[in-house]
Amino acid sequence: MKTIDELLAAGVAGRRVFVRADLNVPLDGTTITDDGRIRAVAPTIAKLAEAGAKVVVASHLGRPKGAPDPQFSLAPAAQRLGEILGRNVSFATDTVGDSAKATVAALADGEVTLLENLRFNPGETSKDDAERGAFADALAGLADLYVGDGFGAVHRKHASVFDLPARLPHAAGDLIATEVGVLEKLTEDVERPYVVALGGAKVSDKLGVIDNLLKKADRILIGGGMAYTFLAAKGHEVGISLLQADQKEKCLEYLAEAEKRGVEFVLPVDVLVAAEFPDLKTKAPAVFEVVSADAIPADKQGLDIGPKSRELYAAKLADAGTVFWNGPMGVFEHPDYANGTKAVAQALLDSPGFTVVGGGDSAAAVRTLGFDENAFGHISTGGGASLEYLEGKTLPGLAALED
Repeated sequence: MKTIDELLAAGVAGRRVFVRADLNVPLDGTTITDDGRIRAVAPTIAKLAEAGAKVVVASHLGRPKGAPDPQFSLAPAAQRLGEILGRNVSFATDTVGDSAKATVAALADGEVTLLENLRFNPGETSKDDAERGAFADALAGLADLYVGDGFGAVHRKHASVFDLPARLPHAAGDLIATEVGVLEKLTEDVERPYVVALGGAKVSDKLGVIDNLLKKADRILIGGGMAYTFLAAKGHEVGISLLQADQKEKCLEYLAEAEKRGVEFVLPVDVLVAAEFPDLKTKAPAVFEVVSADAIPADKQGLDIGPKSRELYAAKLADAGTVFWNGPMGVFEHPDYANGTKAVAQALLDSPGFTVVGGGDSAAAVRTLGFDENAFGHISTGGGASLEYLEGKTLPGLAALED
């Protein structure tokens, strides 16, 4: 995989460089609530601009249905990117139309532009190779070189991620190089004990990674909504908690496999339960109680791991040589149900080992809850991509960057 430094060594001054970034940031209207992904890719863009390239940045945001939708516009990202770079970032109001062509044509050496949301064009996400290829052809007409640096999208077989690199000389940006280097540390010559903490809503989202990590990890800690399917599989009442009943058999298989392999598989011992889901807008104080994980009332739902579970999980992380954490332990967006996630984040900070926060909601939680990002070994920009890499899958966007 060619690096951006090799591209720079060959000379980029005056050349149009297409940077596939991941600027899929959360928005409250037009206000960006977490700019972590923009900050992560900014150094690559700055490096190219400082070398005299004409930088054409592109990304998706959200899931529009292949047509323009104002709520998914990247205009706020263009403004924020400009603030971070300390230079003007022009904005094209389409992807390959008149605005994009005119905006790119107007670029001087060292200038940066951002195209509108790639997913406003149906060709970006099409499963039809010809339709996707036609869009990639149009994008290729805007550039001379390609830099892939949108790690959060490399598990997608999309036009700008998979098809476009085949049409232009290409290289991996610094962010992707860093992300892949970290994931290699999680799969090769791992410092032990290797502890994996998994949370989030659904067991089905983590099936592949659990299956693969059972062969590699020393301990697996389970929290979040997915914990209730495991508890139900063990025969415990889970009330009205989030439950994937069709996954109970698979959960039992994982528990049996963990025992067979000598992998500690740790479930919550107590949980916070309530009759109602909390109001995440007003964040009004919630009415909840702490109960044993095997005694959840039939009319209540689990919303966070309890104090004994927090202590248990911190202890299981205390001596870790390597930690991978993906998924919050509870509804961290509400202060009454954030303590489980806080406890795991703090345990990572206290751990002597190499700690990786696996993107997605975990990364958002770290920032939302006020932790110092730089205190962790690495915070990934791609939760889904990280999980698929750890499952052992071939990621289309990485495969496309190979020479």
